[in-house]
Amino acid sequence: MPKILLVEDDELLARFLMRFLNSEGCQTDYASGQNDALRMFAGNAYDCVLLDISLKDGNGYSVCAAIKAQDDTPVIFITASADEACTVAGFEIGADDYIGKPFGTRELLARMKNVMRRHQKSSPLLHCCDVTIDPIKGIVRKNGIEIAMSALEYRLLLVFFSNKNQMLSRDRLAEELWSLTKEFVSDNTLSVYIRRLREKIEDDPQVPHIIITVRGLGYKAVDE
Repeated sequence: MPKILLVEDDELLARFLMRFLNSEGCQTDYASGQNDALRMFAGNAYDCVLLDISLKDGNGYSVCAAIKAQDDTPVIFITASADEACTVAGFEIGADDYIGKPFGTRELLARMKNVMRRHQKSSPLLHCCDVTIDPIKGIVRKNGIEIAMSALEYRLLLVFFSNKNQMLSRDRLAEELWSLTKEFVSDNTLSVYIRRLREKIEDDPQVPHIIITVRGLGYKAVDE
């Protein structure tokens, strides 16, 4: 289910678009201004952002620039300001597409699918809940904020995110760590690394919701 952030100051249009997108199988969050949009983007992993230029506070250009500074989430401008200068300005700050009002909902949906498809082909990013791994740069972020990790912690997290929603046995995880260090990984050592990962990526390490324990079998990275 694609997760969409709709940033639009026209509340009537926003409600209409949310009903349409949700009917097409999307999960849609709504923000009417710049501050709410950036707050919501920081706390969620979105597949696409639909962004108006004129907002109740700030503007769409600033929101787009802030989003693209964090990752490469697709951004489509939806706006009445469809003259050439506005279009060029949007593309120069990283927008993936631009659609002028009024527009047909089917055209919007087709453009969304197109940019998300291009993004999936070109982006190596791995997502799970509010945590993102960039395997090319070797960077882990939670809510857009970079998390420092050791090589072993990073390797272990990469295994989890590459196998989301699949149970991984303790033996399998220990083998992954052994392949990196060429040293025996005890059961206690694995438990220590799982605990360290949870301390870094979970909101509450004592009640994990990203890396969960499958009692008697192993662990699983759950993408809610």
